[in-house]
This record gives sequence, C-alpha cells and structure tokens, in this order.
Amino acid sequence: MNFPDRFKGRTAIVTGGASGFGQAIAARLIAEGARVSLWDLHEDALLAARQACGAAHIAALDVSDADQVARGMDASVAALGGKLDILIASAGISGPNAPVRDYPLAAWRQVVDVNLHGVFYCDRAAVPHMERNGYGRIVNIASISGKEGNPNAAAYSASKAGVIGLTKALGKELATTQIRVNCVAPAAVRTPLFDQMSEAHVAFMLSHIPQGRFGTLEEIAALVGWLASEECSFNSGAVFDATGGRATY
Repeated sequence: MNFPDRFKGRTAIVTGGASGFGQAIAARLIAEGARVSLWDLHEDALLAARQACGAAHIAALDVSDADQVARGMDASVAALGGKLDILIASAGISGPNAPVRDYPLAAWRQVVDVNLHGVFYCDRAAVPHMERNGYGRIVNIASISGKEGNPNAAAYSASKAGVIGLTKALGKELATTQIRVNCVAPAAVRTPLFDQMSEAHVAFMLSHIPQGRFGTLEEIAALVGWLASEECSFNSGAVFDATGGRATY
C-alpha cells in the first residue's frame, strides 16, 4: 500500500540508489511525493535507475571519500531546492566470504570504508542541512549480521555493527531536535549484493530465517518509508529488525 501524499514537498537523498535497497526505497519515496537525489558509484547505472523510478537528480560519487560526499551533499541539496528532509544511507558492499585468519586486508579496509565510513560521512554531511531546515529523518541501512555476526563475513558484520553504534550515538545527540535517526537491520534480501557472496554463504543465511524465505525489497522499503516519515516522531537511535523471525534482541 502506498500513501501518495505522505512525502509531498519533502526532499531526500538515497545512497546506493541505483539498485537493491536503495532503488526500491527511492521508488517508494517518489511514489509518495518526494523529490529524490540518487547517489551511486556508476553514472550509467544511475541513469537507468532514474528512468525507472523518476528521480529528480542523480550524483555519481564514492561514499567512502569524505570530500566527494561533502561536495555531493551540497550539490544535491541545491538541486533539490535548497533543503534536505530525508537521508537514506543504503550504499554498501558485502566483501568476500573468508574466515578471519584468511581475510584479505585490502578487502577488509574496503568493506569498512564503504559500509561504515561511508555512512558516517553521509550522516555527518546531512546533519547541518537538516539543522538549518529544522527537520530531518536519517535512516541508515545496517544488517542482522551487525547484531549476531555471520561467520566468514567478519568485515561485513563488523561494519554493520558499527552502523548500529553510529545510529544510536547520533540519535541521542539529536534527540532534542526535530531530526530522527534510526536504522534497519534486515536479514538476507535477494539483491545484487548476493552476487558478491558464495552460494554456501547465501544458503547459510537462508537457513537462519525462521520463515524459511528471503525478505523482499518491497518489505524493506515499506519499513523505511515509515521511518522516513513525520509519523516516526518518538523513535530515535533505534534498530528496526526485518528478519523473518531471526532476530533475538
């Protein structure tokens, strides 16, 4: 179910917006009235996503580069009319599947740079715009692996645990303002991220979901839609599970 006017007059930036969670969430926000700037690494993928969902603006940049994020934030806010209401920090990579003792050092750095540092850079750059606006909703995409840890995915698990800690800290910092900061911790949802994982790891993730199925992009987008809305007024620094029964706390 969509709410066509829920985001009328609202502006949003969605990172990782060319596919997966990001594109599905952006499509939902746009369908409900928001003007959205899509961020991703590759311009060709962004152009295709823009055509598919009707985004108002696109920006090809690397979220693991703080300078690119700062410049992109200013450019996107200007393109959206000078204000920012919503940030969805969705960009992420899975990295290889390997035990800690064998985990490639370069891959570890890359996963943490994108998944944790990238979210930090985006949140940090968004907050001043939201403070000037007197309103904001930040939704960071974490993972159930950030709570429970997945074997042979230490970098991904650690980076998503970091996103959860960042969300809790920033939510408390901004609790007396009209800016709300929350995160979503999904179990496995079939996205292009699966292409970076081994078949054995995908099977492991499925085996731990009590409902016996993967989540859908639409289910995640529906939850994020509420977190990005005005109705989400008394929740901040919180973690919202979407795990088919897997989460235990």
